[in-house]
Amino acid sequence: MQKYIIFIISILCFFSCLKAQETTSEKESLKDKKVLIVYLSRTKNTKTIAEIIKKNVGGDFVELELQTPYPENYKAIVDQVSKENESGFLPPLKTKVENIEKYDVVFIGFPTWGMKLPPPMKSFLKQYDLKDKIIIPFNTNAGYGIGSSFDTVKELSPESKVLEGFTMKGGVERDGILFVMEGKKKIETEKKVREWLTKIDLNK
Repeated sequence: MQKYIIFIISILCFFSCLKAQETTSEKESLKDKKVLIVYLSRTKNTKTIAEIIKKNVGGDFVELELQTPYPENYKAIVDQVSKENESGFLPPLKTKVENIEKYDVVFIGFPTWGMKLPPPMKSFLKQYDLKDKIIIPFNTNAGYGIGSSFDTVKELSPESKVLEGFTMKGGVERDGILFVMEGKKKIETEKKVREWLTKIDLNK
């Protein structure tokens, strides 16, 4: 009986160690990948997180812009985005990403709009072939969280590997609170971003 127990423990240890080795080798391989950071930012909070990621990881840096920009008025953009979400309309992008095939890791950053993934980011995920790439979402929101946005990223990237995302409370545009990623808030954000990047083993 004792020999049997020792045998079972040995088998469990073997598979546990094997899994740990696979995870380690997978993480280590990520450090040699070509990185693209794509972001959508209305009040520059998401842009600040994108800049922090670039500072820690490197890579190329692209801001999503539309052929027809959204209105400046908050209520007007809320109404327009709501209609786009209901109809499934994908706004055409002004931004062009050259040679998307050369990238292995794609960070995609966006605010939460109406508890959903913003239509421009849906346009990006639909327009570009990200098959077999590693996708990493990051987000700012008004305190209500990511909503269904991260799930939508996974749905629109069925042949990509989507890693654990990052989210942080930004401004509350509805209340007129816009850019907040400065001073102590920025220091706190930098610390949390580094911790997240270390967790997914993409920090330098």
